[in-house]
Amino acid sequence: MAFMVLVLAACGREDLSPLNPQGPVAEEQFGLMKLAFTIMAFVVIIVFAISFYVIVRFRRRKGDKTIPKQVEGNHKLEIIWTVIPIILLIILGVPTVQSVFSLSKDYSQDPDAVKVVVTSHQYWWEFEYPELGLKTAQELIIPTGKTISIEAKSADVLHSFWVPALAGKIDTNPGSNVNFMYFSAPKEGVYLGKCAELCGPSHGLMDFKVKAVDESSFDRWAAALQEPVALPADPAIAAAFESKCLSCHAVGDKGGPAYPNLTGIGSRSSVGGILVNTDDPQYKNEGSVYENLRRWIEDPETIKPGNHMSDQYDLTEQELDGIADYLSKLTLDYE
Repeated sequence: MAFMVLVLAACGREDLSPLNPQGPVAEEQFGLMKLAFTIMAFVVIIVFAISFYVIVRFRRRKGDKTIPKQVEGNHKLEIIWTVIPIILLIILGVPTVQSVFSLSKDYSQDPDAVKVVVTSHQYWWEFEYPELGLKTAQELIIPTGKTISIEAKSADVLHSFWVPALAGKIDTNPGSNVNFMYFSAPKEGVYLGKCAELCGPSHGLMDFKVKAVDESSFDRWAAALQEPVALPADPAIAAAFESKCLSCHAVGDKGGPAYPNLTGIGSRSSVGGILVNTDDPQYKNEGSVYENLRRWIEDPETIKPGNHMSDQYDLTEQELDGIADYLSKLTLDYE
């Protein structure tokens, strides 16, 4: 019992638990889990009940020295305990096969679906909306009630895309292999996602968010993301940002596409996917957007060991303060 308490403690966070489905795909998968658990519980109860009965009924009594009757077999019992498992497997197998084919449907050519290309990196997530000409990172913004068609691939090693409240996981494989999945979110809200495949020293810190908003808010977000973005007003800070940040990152139509797009980063709920932008003391890494950005830019290796951003630039204290302040004000107003 103590061991089970420790194991089940991992299910304590509702936002990371498949036991709290918030979408039709997750609900169907949860239904299969409940069916499998019910069948297994039924088998365990029956087996333990029979075992307990046999232990009590046929135990050796005190002073009994006789040899028990030797039974070689019972055809009726053998048929029963062969047929029953077959029936249980059919009861579990039929809906499972139906769900496998149903959930493997490809919506990538559906004109009504929102198409998103998910590319995993060590240790962050890139989200591209090819039909909208948009690319962002760490927060997947989706409209409620719409089918989201996911095309999943990796830029480096094997990762796994997982949003427990909305759908099961799917691998993002190296090379040209591409996997497809779909899900939808009927209700507005923020759903936590994680990498579910060991991919390096910061695998456990490879978080992302799925933010479901109403369709009009989604349209405003898409329009805001395409608006031109001005560089910092201070020429010195602008020069440092352009030479030391935009060589890899992008804001608006400026910069390189190699690493996370920073447009609207001041509106995101976290920095680096792990530093939560809040002053709520229940969070270990609490802090304002500015504070978290400054911590991240100053020493990303401490926050996410093994990331590819460390030792790529050298900033003065003035440049660090100015760039963190600029990015913290780089917000998107769409809600």
